Amino acid sequence: MNAITHPIFIRSLFADFKAITKAGLAISVLFSSIAGYLLGFNDAHPFSWMVLLKLAIGGYCMVGASNAYNQVIEKDLDALMDRTKNRPVPAGRMSPNVALVIASILTLIGIVLLYTINPKTAMFSAISIFLYTSIYTPLKTITSLSVFVGAFPGAIPFMLGWVAATGNFGIEAGTLFLIQFFWQFPHFWAIGWFLFEDYEKAGFFMLPTGKKDNGTAIQIILYTIWLIIASLLPVLGYTGQLLITPLAAFFVFLLGIWMLYYAVRLYKLKTAKAARTLMLVSVSYITLLQLIYIFDKFLR
Repeated sequence: MNAITHPIFIRSLFADFKAITKAGLAISVLFSSIAGYLLGFNDAHPFSWMVLLKLAIGGYCMVGASNAYNQVIEKDLDALMDRTKNRPVPAGRMSPNVALVIASILTLIGIVLLYTINPKTAMFSAISIFLYTSIYTPLKTITSLSVFVGAFPGAIPFMLGWVAATGNFGIEAGTLFLIQFFWQFPHFWAIGWFLFEDYEKAGFFMLPTGKKDNGTAIQIILYTIWLIIASLLPVLGYTGQLLITPLAAFFVFLLGIWMLYYAVRLYKLKTAKAARTLMLVSVSYITLLQLIYIFDKFLR
């Protein structure tokens, strides 16, 4: 291989690795875990850069492994959809066996690193991979309840950071789990709405009623309301050491009203554009919520 093609080859490999692990998604999920860690450490469980580094690398490996397993399992279905047909496996740039090896290596590295933090962190990560690949992925072509099942592994990262910081799963980690659990529904149903036709090509059932109708839109609104309520629980004083001040709760409430507005807007318009906007707002919601929680902890 000459000097001209070598860097091109390296860039191609790096691009395929990012695609097989869904780097953008993995990093956003990782941010939730880091947020949970920053909320969890305290005098009894002091901050550690080494633990944070292990959580970051191990967390990326586990999320990346889940995504790689998913792409191996769904390679034939991915080839049918416009948004996924150019992924490394369906496009033929990477064989399923190579993708499987990558996923297995990432799983091993991730579990080992997270286990060195504490066994519970590794256990919850392993549960997440199992639920995502063995239950959620197969259910996507069978029932819309797949979103409900997928909400469990999807809700683990936020609370995983708390478990990594404290070694405990209590009311605090459970509350963080609950917040991200309810968030999954309006977020993924919005995606399922604006990508409905593409998902239909692969036979994926992503919307609760199976249609872009009032029933789906109403459920999006209801779960957004549940999300707002769950997000405000820490201000009530019943969530252990996970607490937020009334001022932080006020900003969280405003965030919730902002997201609820776009959920109602989708109900009124029922357009792909409105659904895409809600999806983007939901991403902003969970990120800003986590930042508010973090700033409130350090500024109070």
